[in-house]
Amino acid sequence: MFNLPKYGDGLCLARLAMLLDALSIDRVRLRKHSVVVTGSNGKGSTAAFCASIGRAFGLRTGLFTSPHLYRFNERFQIDGVPVDDELLEALVLRVATAIADLKQHTLHETFGAFEAQFALACLYFQETECEFAVFEAGIGGRYDPVRLVGADITCVTSVDLEHVNLLGNSLELIACDKSDACISGGTVVYGENCLPMRGNLAEYNRNRNVTGLHIGGEITISNVFASSKAQAFNCRLGAFDLRALELMLAGEFQLNNAAIAAALFILWMQRMHPDATTSAIDLAVRTGLRDTRWPGRLEIVQRDPLTVIDVGHTPDGVAQALKSLRAIHGDDNWLLVLGVSGDKNVDDIAKHLAPVFDTIVCTRAYHKGADARVVGAAARKAHPAARIHVANAMEDAVRLSQQLARAVPRKIYVAGGLFAAIEYATVLRGGKAQDLVFF
Repeated sequence: MFNLPKYGDGLCLARLAMLLDALSIDRVRLRKHSVVVTGSNGKGSTAAFCASIGRAFGLRTGLFTSPHLYRFNERFQIDGVPVDDELLEALVLRVATAIADLKQHTLHETFGAFEAQFALACLYFQETECEFAVFEAGIGGRYDPVRLVGADITCVTSVDLEHVNLLGNSLELIACDKSDACISGGTVVYGENCLPMRGNLAEYNRNRNVTGLHIGGEITISNVFASSKAQAFNCRLGAFDLRALELMLAGEFQLNNAAIAAALFILWMQRMHPDATTSAIDLAVRTGLRDTRWPGRLEIVQRDPLTVIDVGHTPDGVAQALKSLRAIHGDDNWLLVLGVSGDKNVDDIAKHLAPVFDTIVCTRAYHKGADARVVGAAARKAHPAARIHVANAMEDAVRLSQQLARAVPRKIYVAGGLFAAIEYATVLRGGKAQDLVFF
């Protein structure tokens, strides 16, 4: 949608601020009405939960996420509805024109596509008078476009070793980078896997007077119940004792994401709507969490044979999803379809998945996929006794895996990369993987 490279020239904050000014974005209003979601895994689900809670309270709610799964429009939603094609085209033209004017008269730097998309989301939410907006970070927080939201309520859903050249080569450095999306005097809600870093994060945040709240610390999860159809749990934060909250999204890791989303909304409401009753907020959290739908996360895309996809693409993300898959659907009679993006560590992904599958179909996504033979070699290294099949095209992987699953019979799990999972689901439903357009 933008004829721009993925990343611009170096740090984006100054030129992006100029773009927001050119678009007449009211940054004071933007800050007051927004929360920001950062993290390595779980950002999309957390953002979706939070936006759903806002809608349930009756607020006109904007949601900016990335990447999209099937259509670019998914990145810009109001009240759960992606922006329509005609309006999106008009917004793209306005942002592109503003960028062109800046480059002609003032600026001699190249914008990145994600920067332009962030500006578009700000423009869209402002002109439609959103009362609550949820922004998902792209990479990190310190230099990510979402830092310009100026939010004083943010989160770090989880941290994993990702983008280490940009964010740092330790979990502590990455967590600190993502914490910087929050302005001085604000509050960061940290996911459960940040708890071991609590002391370091407290000292890092001290000079900016930023408060950290941790899942497993000030925010507790208890009384967890899970079935193949739903999950339930209790969540406590300060005076809020939320009992028997229900989720339709599968995976134990979603409890962390849901609790973070509830905390973000409660903290934002206490600042923006201090007169709101506890019962009204409780009802919004309860309804919003229950009503959230977010594709690609342990999503059942076919019942016979049972076929589940997951778009996790970091080592911790795939490990957490696999654990939940087996807890929900059982340990036995699975076949793995494995595809990994070429910019990821194929061996790291394979070693978290391959050892528990005796049959593995290795494939390559059309978009950014690592060579199927490389994936196959990684799978064989991780599990030498497994039966490894190599399917160079996604269509072949779908056909072969479905044949193998019906013959035994087996269940199918498609994992290892976002693009592989979504391309598989698209082909399975009769579409063409090549027609998908990713950013």
